[in-house]
Amino acid sequence: MPENFTDIFLPKGVFVANLTPLKADLSVDYPMLAGHCRWLLKQGADGIALLGTTGEANSFGVRERIGVIESVLEAGIPGKRLMVGTGCCAFPDTVALTRFAVESGAGGILMLPPFYYKPISDEGLFRYFKLVIEKVKDSRLRIYLYHFPKLSGVPFSTELVERLAQEFPGVVVGMKDSSGDWGHMQEVCERLPGFQLYAGTEKYLADVLKIGGAGCISATTNATAALAADVFRRWSNGEEVGRLQERLSAIRQAFEAGGFVPVLKQLFARWQQREEWLYMRPPQAPLPEAIIDGIAKELAGLGFEYPV
Repeated sequence: MPENFTDIFLPKGVFVANLTPLKADLSVDYPMLAGHCRWLLKQGADGIALLGTTGEANSFGVRERIGVIESVLEAGIPGKRLMVGTGCCAFPDTVALTRFAVESGAGGILMLPPFYYKPISDEGLFRYFKLVIEKVKDSRLRIYLYHFPKLSGVPFSTELVERLAQEFPGVVVGMKDSSGDWGHMQEVCERLPGFQLYAGTEKYLADVLKIGGAGCISATTNATAALAADVFRRWSNGEEVGRLQERLSAIRQAFEAGGFVPVLKQLFARWQQREEWLYMRPPQAPLPEAIIDGIAKELAGLGFEYPV
């Protein structure tokens, strides 16, 4: 691992796995997307994780994803605060998206493993990432591995993470760990001091910071960015954040009554009184209003209000 991480890493703190607003024809609403990204940064988010699970990335084609990357950067969202999802099953698609994102100025790349064939050995995954890195061939490339075995079905073992980080220092620099496996997060941080591990939920924000991790990248920080950012800032200043973290975790839990894409889009449609938020690509579909009513009621009971 390189000695000086300052110049190669994205900021530590709170990244938002942002939603992708759509039009009625299910094409991307670029102005609305840019506006949402700006709003999240104003809420205190340290960065945006573009085209991840919550952004419905794998429901878009390569050309569409390139259009999303291009539109956000052209709208003035700082590249140094963008982590862009580029992982695909076919390595040429991953290479094309990654190369475009890096050449366009994105500060980091969030990369899923190839997720169709199972089981796949660590050696097979290593060869895939090695090939992508060699094909992109850009000194600006910074890869954050996307560990989400519940959805991808293809986990990153700690041995593989360590091998990739050591074989490609300054390139494979971090991970989003959405496994919910605290032991896995701890082991990665212990084996690789300085490796930028982000928890996939704000529930683990304070805990992951305490073991040397970088912060969180979360779907629900679309709504809780200000609260999560407050926890991060206070922790960074040496303040006690136990009670704030407990409240943040309880609020996160309330959102978990349904899939995050429909839950968040339906809530934002209510909060902003914008029906455009209700558009989502199949197989995502709106949830019964009773479920959204229940989530809204629980959030209100926790004192959570939509941040203006």
